[in-house]
Amino acid sequence: MTTNRRQPRVAVIGAGSWGTTVASIVARKSPTELWARSAEVADEISSQHTNNRYLPEFQLTESLAATHDLAAVVEPADIIIMAVPSHGFRAVLSDLAPYLRPWTPVVSLVKGLEQVTRLRMTEIVDGVLPGHPAGVLAGPNIAREVVAGYAAAAVIAMPDRHLAAQLGELFRTTRFRIYSTSDVVGVEIAGALKNVFAIAVGMGDGVGSGDNTRAMVITRSLREMSKLGEQLGGDRDTFAGLAGMGDLVVTCTSPHSRNRHVGEELGRGVPIEQVLAGMKQVAEGVRTASVVMKLAAEAGVEMPIAREVDAVVNHGSSPVQAYRGLLAIAPGHEVHGDSW
Repeated sequence: MTTNRRQPRVAVIGAGSWGTTVASIVARKSPTELWARSAEVADEISSQHTNNRYLPEFQLTESLAATHDLAAVVEPADIIIMAVPSHGFRAVLSDLAPYLRPWTPVVSLVKGLEQVTRLRMTEIVDGVLPGHPAGVLAGPNIAREVVAGYAAAAVIAMPDRHLAAQLGELFRTTRFRIYSTSDVVGVEIAGALKNVFAIAVGMGDGVGSGDNTRAMVITRSLREMSKLGEQLGGDRDTFAGLAGMGDLVVTCTSPHSRNRHVGEELGRGVPIEQVLAGMKQVAEGVRTASVVMKLAAEAGVEMPIAREVDAVVNHGSSPVQAYRGLLAIAPGHEVHGDSW
């Protein structure tokens, strides 16, 4: 006689579009509760199975519950999934720490870097919650398409690849393919950098550049991402995969991309403060740009595209000046050269 194995209880922390989407997917297989900062959002998810603030017109899995009570969602959890923006990640992690059972795995959905420390999200987990296995789920995933059931894929990275594969089963559906890897560094660096480059592509679209320009910037952005990522300890192949090239392409081209939207608005002449004020959710690339430049300087890696994005969002430059500056750089060897 076989015994049915208990499904792990999952807590998803953060009820934005992607956190809600992932929670809805996981709830199909395991008991899942979503923590929302807003009590109103939590009540809507639990009672109406919708989140109209971040995913209007989409129906969520009926078994998905939500709450505004952090302790209530964390205490029974066997797995924690973090879906809060990078600038609030450490604070929320510290808040939930007293309620977390030992050795509970923590999976980050966040594609950003902490500004002051320049740490990746799993490094923050290691510091705040020592002993808890920390990993990341990333890939070319526009939330509204995944929740609508369009075919998509992601990669889950944990130091222990066997644990990554095991956790990957939580997210896998017939239309959402999950691959596994042990390259946590590469997946996190790729996820953070692609947002910066999406702003660059968006700026080009905003000023009226064509398809050839877009393809050029995406391709050279991938080169910059790979150079810095490898220097920081990532695997070269990761940057040609779902977390690298895959996520870069969709974030640079999708009309639903928040970071591309920021770039487009900047290209049309809208001030950065006004662009951000009109957005409901965080565009991580804006905060990440300055962090990337500091990492690049420490690693001795030239990143002209990222530098121009940082100049526009943080130092008063314009998209036209940024593109003129890039085109003034003499091209070198495509693979081994230092220029863009």
